[in-house]
Amino acid sequence: MRAVITGANGFVGRHLRSHLELHGDEVFGIDRECDVTDLQSISTVISSFEPDAIYHLAALTHVGDSWDHPEEFNRVNVEGTRNILMSAATLQHPAKVLFVSTADVYGVVSESDLPLDEDRVATPANPYSKSKLAAEMLCKTAADSQEVVIARPFNHIGPGQSPQFVIPALISRLLNAAAAQTTEIPVGDLSTRRDFCDVRDVVKAYRSLIEHGKSGEVYNIASGKDVAIEDIAQQLVALLAPNVELVVDETLLRPIEIPVMRGSYKKIHAATNWKPSISLETSLGDAISELRSISPKNL
Repeated sequence: MRAVITGANGFVGRHLRSHLELHGDEVFGIDRECDVTDLQSISTVISSFEPDAIYHLAALTHVGDSWDHPEEFNRVNVEGTRNILMSAATLQHPAKVLFVSTADVYGVVSESDLPLDEDRVATPANPYSKSKLAAEMLCKTAADSQEVVIARPFNHIGPGQSPQFVIPALISRLLNAAAAQTTEIPVGDLSTRRDFCDVRDVVKAYRSLIEHGKSGEVYNIASGKDVAIEDIAQQLVALLAPNVELVVDETLLRPIEIPVMRGSYKKIHAATNWKPSISLETSLGDAISELRSISPKNL
């Protein structure tokens, strides 16, 4: 299979490329050198490769930044998706598109709503998730005339993730605190509960959806379990810096925080036989090892 990945140099994109190549796929990666909001450029690049599949990962994803730059999030996440769909549709042999959305589109939910399945009404609570839901609508419309599958992944974890995100941020701060022998580090809201999947499981799900996902359908990618960020944080403190105290910094709090998220993966399992296989403990251990290896002090 010939596959294009947009956002190929990102956290998930790098893992996806490795997974696809391991299965014998020929992969062409697109990243910042080709702007997805430039229809002519992206269409030319994609048509020159003539892919069978397009994995559309390229997006702005940081929820906090979306509050400050909502127009930019719409430009990249919505207009960029439209351009990918148009580029795929005009190929001599149209490519199947996997659009990577987000479970954030479900918005603020209560315990009684869990686990979330794909029939749950989406009520996005921040500019990032609103842009992703708008892009989903484009995909569903396009699916009337081309093959498009929508993935809604819940939280990712694993080696190579940017310290912009909560788990690698905690690990990095704790490693630095241990090295500097400081007694406290700033944190945001740790009371939230999230459903984490290892990135290496996530990319397996993406390929399975290209192979077996039904056009126009939405599929959760979830572990089916939720865990408190506080619990993970305390595990990391015990492992990395037992004398450090976690202190809430109000500048790290978001305007709206979703208290709890847990998804059902029944639909994707029924369609593709996919299910998560990598434990949270393995994901944390691998993330710690990777961040230690790139630490200036090689902790």
